[in-house]
Amino acid sequence: MSQKKAEISKGVDYVLVIVYLLLVSIGLMAIFGVTYTDGDPVLQSFIGFKTDYSKQFYFALVSLILGLFILLTDSKFFPATANLWYAGGILLLLLVFPFHSSVKGTESIIRIGGFQFQPAEFCKISVALALAKYLSDPEMDFSRTRSQFIATGIVLLPAALTIMQNETGLALVFFAFFLVMFREGLPPVILVIGFAAAALVVATLLLDKNVLALILTAIAGLVVLFSWRQVRRNKSLLVKIILIWAVCVGIQRFGVPFAFTHVLEKHQVERIFSTIGREIPQEYLKGNMGAMDAKTGKQSNTADYNVKQSKIAIGSGGLTGKGLLSGTQTRYGFVPEQRTDFIFDTIGEGFGFVGSVTLLGLYLLLLFRIVTVAERQRSTFSRCYAYGVASVFFFHMAVNVAMTIGLAPVIGIPLPFISYGGTSLLTFTILLFILIRLDADRQMVLR
Repeated sequence: MSQKKAEISKGVDYVLVIVYLLLVSIGLMAIFGVTYTDGDPVLQSFIGFKTDYSKQFYFALVSLILGLFILLTDSKFFPATANLWYAGGILLLLLVFPFHSSVKGTESIIRIGGFQFQPAEFCKISVALALAKYLSDPEMDFSRTRSQFIATGIVLLPAALTIMQNETGLALVFFAFFLVMFREGLPPVILVIGFAAAALVVATLLLDKNVLALILTAIAGLVVLFSWRQVRRNKSLLVKIILIWAVCVGIQRFGVPFAFTHVLEKHQVERIFSTIGREIPQEYLKGNMGAMDAKTGKQSNTADYNVKQSKIAIGSGGLTGKGLLSGTQTRYGFVPEQRTDFIFDTIGEGFGFVGSVTLLGLYLLLLFRIVTVAERQRSTFSRCYAYGVASVFFFHMAVNVAMTIGLAPVIGIPLPFISYGGTSLLTFTILLFILIRLDADRQMVLR
């Protein structure tokens, strides 16, 4: 027995384990605070598998057992089977199309009896492993464009399949893996282009299209003016500037309207315009979206209801909060999706500013520790996988908290280890414990 214990504990980073246990415990407490009904026997409810907090409790036990099983697994197993994980993830995503169940507008869930399984969640593990496997290939030169396209394809294929299942929020998570590629040498200019494209989309939504077209033309003219000497010597530079200007105008005039009217769902369009504080322009209206309110004469848009109630809940917590079972917003259902997307409100209202900062501090400790673990790896595979885990956790944490306080559109992604959901908790647990297992053998070079 002592030998088995030694095998499990050898080389384990206990900081990561302790932070994991703390976050899971906080999640159970928050879900209990939201879903507990006054008068219910607490102990019986926890072991009855009838309440949400009892189900999450059992999910946590299964996750912990699975984590211990991963710690007993040979670390060489993960790089050796990384491509199989990826193939399995893609296969599960494809199986969603004929066997999916429609749940709250998404078609990304497979229902088996009383259980629900979301392959897009599982795919985060397979992409992290497959990308790490590819980037650690000693025969691969990542400075070559072909290698960069292959790595991009590994990330974008599951993202595209997830979008096709009306699950845009989870699809965006896959873009976090580009941070891994930047760590491994992806040119910074691509990051600049990405931020510029995002800024162009936001500008398209905020400014009149003719005004923005004039601004883009003026910027192109200034670039030509300040680089006139280079333009005279190299005519192809002028062609590149004109081409970039044409692409930007094309995105502004046609690309963004097409995405909003043919790709995004109605509720997603409403949430985006609600976040930036604008009514939906006529060219972006879909069906009966944006119907006029008979009393005010303005568009009737309830997309910002969740965020307004969320802000009220967090703000009402004050400095130290009202107490776990004393919140009015979170206890009486004013905030929809309270146990999942908006679980952070429970912490904000119940424990106030102090509780919210403590939770965010735990997340920051988790992220910094993962990055520290990543940088001490001898194996490129382990380092790339660690950065993949950090990227996924950071994206989930930052976007979830931002959307609860109105700084980002509501895209429906869970808060790691806190939000209710078995698939989510299992996925984050597997992601973290594979990292812990790889780190335990950090002196080895895995391929």
